[in-house]
Amino acid sequence: MSFIELDTERCVQCELCVKACPVGALGLGESGPEVVLEGVCNKCGHCVAVCPKDALNNRYASLISQKHIDTYPVLDAETAEIFLRSRRSIRYYKKRAASREQLLQLVNIARFAPTASNSQSVSYYIVEDRSVLDELAELVVEWMKMQIATGEYHHSFPVHIDAWKNGKDTIFRGAPHLVVAAAPKELKNRRDNTVFSLAYLELYAGSVGLGSCWAGLFEMFASANDEYVSKRIGIKPGLMLTGAVMVGVPVERYLKLVNRDPLDVTWVD
Repeated sequence: MSFIELDTERCVQCELCVKACPVGALGLGESGPEVVLEGVCNKCGHCVAVCPKDALNNRYASLISQKHIDTYPVLDAETAEIFLRSRRSIRYYKKRAASREQLLQLVNIARFAPTASNSQSVSYYIVEDRSVLDELAELVVEWMKMQIATGEYHHSFPVHIDAWKNGKDTIFRGAPHLVVAAAPKELKNRRDNTVFSLAYLELYAGSVGLGSCWAGLFEMFASANDEYVSKRIGIKPGLMLTGAVMVGVPVERYLKLVNRDPLDVTWVD
């Protein structure tokens, strides 16, 4: 059974679906597109999305599951630039928790991020209880102390240890929640996929009244204590932690767009 279904009355044989297929699974036959390579479809749905007549259906990425848009890109260039440059790492949060609806909105948008060969496979674990983060933060601090004793540690470790001694959390920055991503251990691009997905989450956070920041210190600790962290968070067997982002309602509101170093570009002829 072919993985595509064709409405021959609608199809105008424009060949757009054939050209859009990234793996060359489709070819143009007498009646329209047909499968020329079985078993290689990566379920991206490009063939369905590009068809101007809604003549094609793919059982791996059905027509009915793809939302129609009238214009592309949806944002004009200026609006898109402002949106992207307005994203900032938030390190100061209100104590009140975000709603489950807000948190679900974040991880739901994250799953639409691009992944290598459309492999997807990123799972999300949301820590809701702040006491769990306090427990984990203390473990991170104790681990940093041990790293210092070995002589192999990041230069910032003493600063974070001193902050913790003085009652200040610089591990999770007082955030009420932590979003942890996990992916199959055997997946080659698990970290790349995670970075894209959590970048989507961060960009979207402001739209639902939240802020976020990568939990880099916790990631370092988790990398060295994978078995313990996976068990504490409840990560399913076969998966490993691939990223973590703290999330909460920001205290401050930034009034300026992000600036960076001057553009470094080289034209190659």
